[in-house]
Amino acid sequence: MNPDWIYGLVGGMLIGTGGAVYLLANGRIMGASGIIGGLVDGSGRSTMLERISFLAGLALIPVVLLYFLGPKETHATSNFALLIAAGLLVGVGTRLANGCTSGHGVCGISRMSLRGMVATVFYILAGGLTVVLFRHLLGII
Repeated sequence: MNPDWIYGLVGGMLIGTGGAVYLLANGRIMGASGIIGGLVDGSGRSTMLERISFLAGLALIPVVLLYFLGPKETHATSNFALLIAAGLLVGVGTRLANGCTSGHGVCGISRMSLRGMVATVFYILAGGLTVVLFRHLLGII
């Protein structure tokens, strides 16, 4: 039996729990792009330690899990230029949408926010269209 779906389920539960804890502890929505954006543009100086701690957790937890669970197979491309371009495009998109999948998708939908639901639908549509375009039509990925 392939247990990969269990990792997705547990990961989703951890993200949801993290979003709830962040909201209950700080009274703010856990949106990764907003947390990073506040560090980049300087608007989050008053909560800099909190923001850096959040980002450190995002970076360190996968390293800890790698140690205990070992490497897992992914279907990500090994083309680093493509990965960098994709990351930059996601960053620009989150700024245009005033939030990211963690803010709109996880926290917005759980709060029954119409704006969060609409943004999440468009994120999913854009991701699907990107896969169709780059993988199936252009054969780049």
